[in-house]
This record gives sequence, structure tokens and C-alpha cells, in this order.
Amino acid sequence: MRSDLDQLMQERGYAALLVLGGTACNPPMYYLANGASVTENTVLVKPRGQAPLLFVSAMERDEAACSGLEVRARLHRLAELRTEAGGSEMRARARWLVELLAEAGVRTGAVAAFGQIDLGSGYALLTAIGELNPRLKIVGGLDDNLLDLVRTTKDAHEAGRIRAVGRRTMRVVAGTEEFLTSHRARNGHLVHKDGSRLTIGDVKRRIRELLLAENLVDPESGAIFAIGRDAGVPHSRGRDRDPVALGQTILYDIFPAEPGGGYFFDFTRTWCLGFAPPEVEQAHADVLDTFKRVRRALKPGELCRGYQDLTCDLLEARGHPTLRTDPTTTNGYVHSVAHGLGLAVHEAPRFHSSPSNGARLDPGVVITIEPGLYYPERGFGVRIEDSLWLNPATLKFETLANYHKDLVLNVKR
Repeated sequence: MRSDLDQLMQERGYAALLVLGGTACNPPMYYLANGASVTENTVLVKPRGQAPLLFVSAMERDEAACSGLEVRARLHRLAELRTEAGGSEMRARARWLVELLAEAGVRTGAVAAFGQIDLGSGYALLTAIGELNPRLKIVGGLDDNLLDLVRTTKDAHEAGRIRAVGRRTMRVVAGTEEFLTSHRARNGHLVHKDGSRLTIGDVKRRIRELLLAENLVDPESGAIFAIGRDAGVPHSRGRDRDPVALGQTILYDIFPAEPGGGYFFDFTRTWCLGFAPPEVEQAHADVLDTFKRVRRALKPGELCRGYQDLTCDLLEARGHPTLRTDPTTTNGYVHSVAHGLGLAVHEAPRFHSSPSNGARLDPGVVITIEPGLYYPERGFGVRIEDSLWLNPATLKFETLANYHKDLVLNVKR
């Protein structure tokens, strides 16, 4: 949690954190700037043991003030440095950042860099900072990224925001179900009033309308709404032109967020309209039973990788291939059972089964549980997913939003 930040900086020997970029699609800036709406020329410096300073364009001073941090308008200085550097943008920015670090009292020591910038430009920029002030050592984390660690656990306020996104997401899901079941079936497909077939594209347009009505955004390339064979490929978005057929699995995975780079929710259900074939019913039963058993097995402090092993145990016992039996399989169980959730839709803790994975279910984690089975050549896929918070006060896992797990949706004929 945020309260751990200075201690973790001390343990790693960091004199300061340097964060670049705006808040949108940039979790480090959003997190440390408390969600203030600032754009790409923003710089945040967090000296160890002190509150962050936020350096912005004067045009953004009011929005930046919403962060509750001390705000200083310094973008004009970058224009002056461009002239001094003969028009070199990179050299001017490097000198500007050295000056901002010095203004924040950071002239020596290790500075951990975060944020949003082109990879090649970022490497050149951070290298130039070290050349301009050799007493500064710009560092980055590989396996122990500081802000990833801090963001892994959420306090009650953060969990409340995710829960609120979940409640709104459930209204979107209910609206999607209502939209589907309001259409009549004819010749094995849902149809419009004029008799033309309802398509996946029609449903996705309705989902976007529902998200807009709930003031939610979908920044991760759109919700997954895939039918038939496409439902058997876990991250297939589905093809807009495909008709909505009865008896085929529909995999509906929706992961909206607060506007402006805020907290995500993540949720999946599998539906069949009108009826489900017997093999789909069995796969859904296997996934639902696995979901319930993994959910019941969750314990604070346990290693996350153990739940991936448990999922493989349960599904292999039912005769399904898994990544453990064949790491290259595209049939059966082909992904991790869970992941962390917060300012990114996929974040720590990780649940892969490698012995090197030391991630644990620490109090405050927000995670998904999402076992699935995929058989694309047999024309179906099944996944069930909920998001949960481990309440630090009670040490109980709380489902952040509830929705039924029925496979078959009734339709009018």
C-alpha cells in the first residue's frame, strides 16, 4: 500500500522516484498524482521521506492542484532549454529533468524511473541525465518494481472504487443480457424485428452504449464477446459480422475502468442462448466446480502458484489437457487461474506455477479467479471470472460484484 512506499525506497536505497507522462494509461503517474488529470509533459518527483512534487504546464495548474500535491509550473523552462541546446529536444529534456530533480532537493543518489515514454527515447533521455549529473544513478526494477509492489495491495478506499466500478459493470452485463433476450429466435439465430440476423457487432455497439451510460471506459481494445470457435480462443474479441446463433457458447469478458486512467474491474461469464449442447454443459460444470473449489481454498498468506497447481489438478482429473501436461497446448486449460487487478487490468500478484514465483495472497490484494476450458476445433470455450478483495481488517475474501453463473439464457421464439 501507499504507506509502505518510503520504507521500500529506504530498503532499496532510492533517493527519489521520477515519474514521466500524463495520468491516462499510466498507472505510476495516476497512483502518485492521486488521479489528477494531467497530460504528457508532466513530471513527478518523489524524494524519499517527502511528499511528491508535481511539475506541470501552467495551463494545467488547476487540474494538477486536484492531486493535493505541491504543484509548480515549469514547462516554460523547457522551451528556454531547447534554444540553449540548439533545438535538440532530447538534450533539452535531459537538462530540464536534472533541474527539476535539483529543485526537489535530489542531486545525488539512486533515482528510480517510471512512467510513459517511447522505449528508445526513454533510454536516451535517462542515459543523458546520468551524463549531465554523474552523481545521479537512474535505475529501474526488473523483478521487484517498487510501484508494482506498492500497488499490489489495496486499502478500503481503493477497494471501494473497484467495487463501485464492479457495480456499474454488473448493470452493463445485465443490460447486455436483456438486449440479447429481448430479440426473438428464428431458424437458429436471434433476429431483429425486420427479420435480419443480430450480429456480434450489434451486441458490441450496445455494450459501448451501456458503458457510456455508466461513465465507464474500455481502454484495453474492447470487451471480449466471442461466439462458437472464437470463444475457444481465450482473447479472441469475436468477429463483428458473425450472427448470434442459438446453442453456441458466447464468451463475454468485460474489463472496463474509471475514466482518465483509473481503476479497472474484470468479469467473465459464458452463455448459450436457448440451449447448450451436452459437451458444453459438461465443460461449464467442470469450470464452475473448479471455480468454487479454488475460491473456497483461498487463504491469506498462501503462495499464489499453489492455486495454479490446484486448478491443473482439478481439470486434469476430469480428463482435460492443461499447460502443466503440455506447455504448448491450445486445448483445455491454457492460462493462469488468476491475476491481480487495479490501475491495470493485469497486475501483481501473478499466479504462474514457476517455483520462482514467490507472490503471496497478502492482505489487501485484489485478484480475479478465472478458470476456463477451450476447445476451438470443437467450436466452444468456457470461462467464469469474478474479482475479489482480501479485506485486511477481516482477512476474508470478498467478491466485489455478484452476478448469476447460469449457462443458458432463455430466448423468445
